[in-house]
Amino acid sequence: MPPAENPLPAPVRAREDIDPRGRSRDRSWPPAPAPLPVPVVDNHCHLDFSDGDEQRDVHEHVRLAREAGIEGQITIGSDMLAARWTAELVASPHCPPSLRGGVAVHPNEAPLHARGHDHEGRALPSLDEALAETADLLRSPGMVVVGETGLDWFRTSRGDDAARQAQLDSFRAHIAMAKELDLPMQIHDRDAHQDVLDVLDADGAPERTVLHCFSGDAAFARACADRGYLLSFAGTVTFKNSTGLREALAEVGLGQVMVETDAPFLTPVPYRGRPNSSYLIPLTMATIAEVTGVTLEEACAAVSATTRQVYGPIGAAA
Repeated sequence: MPPAENPLPAPVRAREDIDPRGRSRDRSWPPAPAPLPVPVVDNHCHLDFSDGDEQRDVHEHVRLAREAGIEGQITIGSDMLAARWTAELVASPHCPPSLRGGVAVHPNEAPLHARGHDHEGRALPSLDEALAETADLLRSPGMVVVGETGLDWFRTSRGDDAARQAQLDSFRAHIAMAKELDLPMQIHDRDAHQDVLDVLDADGAPERTVLHCFSGDAAFARACADRGYLLSFAGTVTFKNSTGLREALAEVGLGQVMVETDAPFLTPVPYRGRPNSSYLIPLTMATIAEVTGVTLEEACAAVSATTRQVYGPIGAAA
């Protein structure tokens, strides 16, 4: 437990709040893997979520990550409650120096703001108001990225024109925001590969554009890499059924690759479905090294260098 004089905000929701099926899963924390030979940064996690049969606070997540060779973490707030929480956390004088933040209106939140209410009928700020507040939060201390924004055609039907337009409007607003603030941008892309590219081509991508939790095939990876975008791989690259992801990673190589957890989701094998946290990144890095045909040390060094180029120094290097 953190000392009483170093209070930090507690998580604002549990993983099961948005994934009720998880109540029946194994909620025990996986054992810690061997630490990495060269430290890396988890460039996308969600510390605003709690998970596990043993609740862990921010200090504990940071400590375990550090012991595993994870020198920094970027926690992402993807709705207004989480965004405000993230801004409060990373601006706190008690925040661990290895933590940074990013906020955006998630693609699946944009239609709700456009309608003015959430799924339970609770009032929400308009999309314009949410975007304006997001821009203000991104100007606060500790913020290093606009994200996650983008398009999600998995949860938004292609027949719902209003919802699709809200996502497109929000995505374009975040692109402009990232350029204005000179920040990198993390993209959430689910079942929307070509549409994401079309918007970026039309509007002009920010100089540092990251495909968070990359989910495409080798052809999409090549299209992104040729445009200068960065690909961030999560635990999904370790899944047995993710042959296409590993082919995408092999296609691009290490020069434009980073690593993340998307914790508490997407726990790497052999612990898929159990709680996830940054300390499990060594499992994902082992797959990245294997697929790209280099040693774990070489893979970590390359990923670390790319991450510094995108976000600046985080953690021990800051």
